[in-house]
Amino acid sequence: MTITVKMYNEAGKFAENKEIAKTIRTKLIIPNLENNNMIVFDFNHIEGCTQSFIHALLSKPIRDFRETAFNNLLYQNANKDVKRLYQSFIVICRKV
Repeated sequence: MTITVKMYNEAGKFAENKEIAKTIRTKLIIPNLENNNMIVFDFNHIEGCTQSFIHALLSKPIRDFRETAFNNLLYQNANKDVKRLYQSFIVICRKV
């Protein structure tokens, strides 16, 4: 099963609120990874985000689920800045 998270609907045009990231993580990401579902973060209409938002969103799922998280957490429609932050975070996590 694939779950799409419309990030604009969750976080607005600039994703920076770590509490929102935590809510997405606890209510959507972790339960779906537990069921081996794919989660697609749709960044359509998101103008930017902070590194701390991405960290709050993904660090615990990656720490807890490792390869399942790397394989099942995807993104789409990200502008170049959001894409760079997301990809950089994943690269760093893979090295740890």
